Amino acid sequence: MDTVHTMTEPKTGTLKVPGATLHYEVRGTGPVLLLIPGGAGDAAAYDHAAPALADRYTVVSYDPRGLSRSPLDGPPGDQRVDVHSEDAFLLLDAVAPDGEPAYVFGCSSGAIVAVDLLARHPERVRLAIAHEPPLVELLPDAETQRAFFAEVRAAYRREGIGAAVAVMSAGTGPAEDAAEDAAKDAKEKAAGAEPPPRPAEVIDRMMANFPFFLEHILCPFTGHTPDLEALEAVSERLVPAGGRDSHGLLLYRPAVALAERLGTEVVDFPGGHTGLSEHPAEFTEVLRGILPRR
Repeated sequence: MDTVHTMTEPKTGTLKVPGATLHYEVRGTGPVLLLIPGGAGDAAAYDHAAPALADRYTVVSYDPRGLSRSPLDGPPGDQRVDVHSEDAFLLLDAVAPDGEPAYVFGCSSGAIVAVDLLARHPERVRLAIAHEPPLVELLPDAETQRAFFAEVRAAYRREGIGAAVAVMSAGTGPAEDAAEDAAKDAKEKAAGAEPPPRPAEVIDRMMANFPFFLEHILCPFTGHTPDLEALEAVSERLVPAGGRDSHGLLLYRPAVALAERLGTEVVDFPGGHTGLSEHPAEFTEVLRGILPRR
């Protein structure tokens, strides 16, 4: 596939995979860097990062199956991590048919996919960076956390998205310092550090993904157990990562557990679990710094 095009405007395409059709976007030239969105996000989650990386990499982002512009062939159902990682593998085959291994970066549930992709297809992954994968099955209190995510889904079923987000925030965010965080946000905005706004259509598209995420992705993905034996064999190619503001919080802990199991360390990025959207420029610079060293 010809990947020579402008850095800021992506070349878009679709890829038929078993059970779905994926929308994907490509920018730049060089080694392939696959960016996997998490949560209710789609390819646009990387709109601020991808152009800054396209001078060095062929940057590929996409909408996971069932989200935004990647429709399922049939009715929605609970999603499987292995199916999503196979989608990523097939996408790599489409954009890099020569079999060259790619860099892979994923956030949140997308980080779970990145980890599974490395475990299943190590020959296609040069380096996988997994930012706060909520792999709570790695934790000693896995049963408690499994029940917590089930309660988030139950809140959605009872009262809708707002209730689910409230339960999620209460269980994954800091218990204190809310006023301090608000003051920090206001100071950053006053200093011009506020992230660039997203187009209204992008926000609307991602908001429309929340019901599918809460109903069909959240519990199956957080309940996934990674293939630790396979990962131990390629541990030098996996970078567990987290947010500097997330230390000690639920969504940071699995990265620590994964690093401890693999005998490595967690690499920190700016911000918290959503650091990519909170601090896109700084977050991208840290990512740029990690990639060439591996």
